[in-house]
Amino acid sequence: MSSGVGASASSRSGLTASPIGAARAARAVFPPEEVAQVKAIACALPETEGAPLSRFSRAELHRLVVERGICQASASTIARWLCEDAIKPWQYRSWVFPTDPDFAEKAGRVLDLYQGRWEGKLLHPGDFVICADEKPSIQARGRIHETLPAGRGWGQRVEHRYERMGALTYLAAWDVRRAKLFGRSEPRGGIEPFDRLVRQVMTKEPYASARRVFWIVDNGSSHRGQASVERLQRRWRNLVLVHLPLHASWLNQIEIVFSIIQRKVLTPNDFRDLAAVARRLNGFEHYYNEIAEPFEWTFTRSDLDELLARLVRHEPQLRLAA
Repeated sequence: MSSGVGASASSRSGLTASPIGAARAARAVFPPEEVAQVKAIACALPETEGAPLSRFSRAELHRLVVERGICQASASTIARWLCEDAIKPWQYRSWVFPTDPDFAEKAGRVLDLYQGRWEGKLLHPGDFVICADEKPSIQARGRIHETLPAGRGWGQRVEHRYERMGALTYLAAWDVRRAKLFGRSEPRGGIEPFDRLVRQVMTKEPYASARRVFWIVDNGSSHRGQASVERLQRRWRNLVLVHLPLHASWLNQIEIVFSIIQRKVLTPNDFRDLAAVARRLNGFEHYYNEIAEPFEWTFTRSDLDELLARLVRHEPQLRLAA
């Protein structure tokens, strides 16, 4: 019978292997100091503990603390401690420290637009805010066998093997305040496809006669730098191109739309050709525009200032304009 400390641990400790003995062993109380030491090691980088690992598994952490004489708790007990704690050392996420010296200023302008302000003033009713970007390399994967719908006792079944049927790029613009999506499928990204997306939006009302249309973009090659500002504003007098700082796509609301498309449209990927992908994307655009609502964006300039202050405390060499 399995227990919190395991049968072998019970035998070594002199306890009986009966269910009652196992239950008592599972309820064993360890000193808080031992629990804290185990959690500290679990949160440390394994390399600093002399282990050639990227992350500790439950068994590896258990072996380490036992060998060091820190604690005799079982692997399952240690796992329970970690699961109950707010810190989850087995989890990780990618992180890019900001390097743009004008990060706060550039990001703050975008966050102000989300709050309905520009250069310290409220936006005019005739102003619009657009977030835009491209999602490249969307493959069409033709499955070797037909995908089967969910049935009694199992979910949808998708054949693992597939044939590559090509790839396309999906360019999209999201009206932040009106919750409207505009998209187009192109063989590849670049300046000309992006300009076609801009034309697709700016020739429609209410944008064609709007007072100002703010376009929030990252620093991708199709809309990078002052050259893109001059190119687009020369063609569209009411267009205001607003660049995010480097490595700040997480502040672009179009990325939320792309995550929805990835989950709801492209996963699982089962398309017999690129035309099927384009039709699905176009169909989703019409579908989503019927039900979409503005995102409840709560991250403000004040939150950004607090985040950057924490980063500077963590990495004092960072120099970010406030």
